[in-house]
Amino acid sequence: MSLFAHQAVVVRREEAETLGLGGNTAHLLADSSSTAGALSTLRISLARGADGAVPHYHAGSSELFFVLDGRLQVLAGEEVVTANAGDLLVVPPTMPHAFAAPARSGADLLIVITPGVERFEYFRLLERIGRGEATTEELMAGQERYDTHMLDAPLWREARATRREA
Repeated sequence: MSLFAHQAVVVRREEAETLGLGGNTAHLLADSSSTAGALSTLRISLARGADGAVPHYHAGSSELFFVLDGRLQVLAGEEVVTANAGDLLVVPPTMPHAFAAPARSGADLLIVITPGVERFEYFRLLERIGRGEATTEELMAGQERYDTHMLDAPLWREARATRREA
């Protein structure tokens, strides 16, 4: 029986690993290994108009977005929606999705992947790519490992090109 089944997982703000992802910040809260596979979770702060994640899907996990502050533009399948502070959006497995802050707003959000996938190393890799210490080829090679499968989404490209506020 796992430790998670007998103890709560508590992550204090000052204990969370913080990564710089371009002008954005990621706070790594609890990975799959600390929750016995139940979930992985992080907090992301996006600068005004900043891109969060490129279009992708997860084969085996749902992804939950809870907007703590600001506004969040999300590709969810075949539509682009805007979520405001206090809104919740859940993307089921295999649904193409992406997220970003709209042109006139930043966003602070909580992301939960369930069931959990060890993903903290994925975000560390993104930070290394941003610093020029790793390549996108390494990221693409890890798609199965992180259950993050990149794809093309013309609708999202169009929405981000115009940076429209939905």
